[in-house]
Amino acid sequence: MIPLFQFSDVCFGDFLTYPDITLAEQRCTFIMGQSGCGKSTLLRLLNSLVSPSRGTIQYRGENLATLDTLALRRNVLLCPQDVFLFEGSISENFSQYFGYRDAPCPSEETMQQFLQLCCLSLPLTARCETLSGGERQRVLLAICLSFLPQVLLLDEPTAALDEATAQQVLADLKLFCSERQITLIIVCHNPRLAELYADETVLLEKEAAK
Repeated sequence: MIPLFQFSDVCFGDFLTYPDITLAEQRCTFIMGQSGCGKSTLLRLLNSLVSPSRGTIQYRGENLATLDTLALRRNVLLCPQDVFLFEGSISENFSQYFGYRDAPCPSEETMQQFLQLCCLSLPLTARCETLSGGERQRVLLAICLSFLPQVLLLDEPTAALDEATAQQVLADLKLFCSERQITLIIVCHNPRLAELYADETVLLEKEAAK
């Protein structure tokens, strides 16, 4: 079976060198390692937000560098740790993000379902600029999930959450994605969460970053 992603001799800049990584489809893979080892950069490499300075990354057997970038990012969607939401209500943020894709905004019922999936019990009229960091993070996660990408890249999605909420969010997220055959690739610093929810774990070594 062709891997979903395959790294071969990949370097970024002159300071990050990656091992030859293989990532499987329809799995929940956790990317772990010390600060500075290149976890977040790895996610950006996977959806071509940045390009390797050496080596190749294959996506389903094709060189990532040869693929249409915008089409790739619709299928391989990155939900970053640095949350960007517009001023205005939650529903207005859904509408803005769907507008960028020239797609109709989901119904209010559907938007609420995705918020609940992320353990958020907020009205759609709640203004995003008044929300806490953890709430904003989960609103963006709900929007990303509602696009139903083939691959969802998550950069520390539970960093601003307490342990119990983090576990509930990841449990719901993994079940939802498994049922819809969405591949999850998650950067996480919490070994307990990896133990509970990872199908596979990739450990990046800081000493490999040169």
